Amino acid sequence: MSQLIRRIEQVRERVTRAAHAAGRAPEAVRLLPISKTFPAEAVLEAARAGLDAFGENRVQEAARKIPQVRAADGAELEWHLVGPLQRNKARTAVELFHVIQSVDRIELALALERAAAALGKCQRILLNVNIDEEPQKSGVLPADLTELLARIDALPHLEPLGLMSIPRRRTHAEELRPCFARLRGLQEELNRGRSKARLSELSMGMSADFEVAIQEGATCVRIGTAIFGARRSK
Repeated sequence: MSQLIRRIEQVRERVTRAAHAAGRAPEAVRLLPISKTFPAEAVLEAARAGLDAFGENRVQEAARKIPQVRAADGAELEWHLVGPLQRNKARTAVELFHVIQSVDRIELALALERAAAALGKCQRILLNVNIDEEPQKSGVLPADLTELLARIDALPHLEPLGLMSIPRRRTHAEELRPCFARLRGLQEELNRGRSKARLSELSMGMSADFEVAIQEGATCVRIGTAIFGARRSK
């Protein structure tokens, strides 16, 4: 058994334990491996182990890797963009990704709407929330979330699925619990009285803290180093 397959099994076991501890079904939590900086071969090995969705941080890297994976495997994996997105890369992102998790401003949403309309596609998205309100970090502020969602709801080629967040790193995973709980609370607040489709997705939690995120309601955990190992240099 390769190191990669062993790590995947270990992460799956951790997801199962965390879900059961929270009284949830493990199947309610999607394991999203983050394959940034790793080659197509690593993705293909993980896919052979049964993983069917992968996350990338950069459009440029994904534009090279995704066609390589498709050409080698032939199967259609699901791809998520989890990193910041510039408007001038909106069309390429819509062409490549099934889900864009990093929508945080109306200007970007409008660019994605135009690209999706031109391609005849309904683009699934998540709203990236700057849960710690860090001035240097991308993400919509919690206070601006309701207005942004209302404007996105008026765009016919975008389908908001839920929220994602990357909280500020803490020393201990338990310290992130209030952040995860706050994101869940924001989702619940947005869903109250909502006439559009319910926001069902909560993308939160990474390698060092995903058990806590699952306990607080995560439906998607973004796992990089715990699956692929230490990041490779660019």
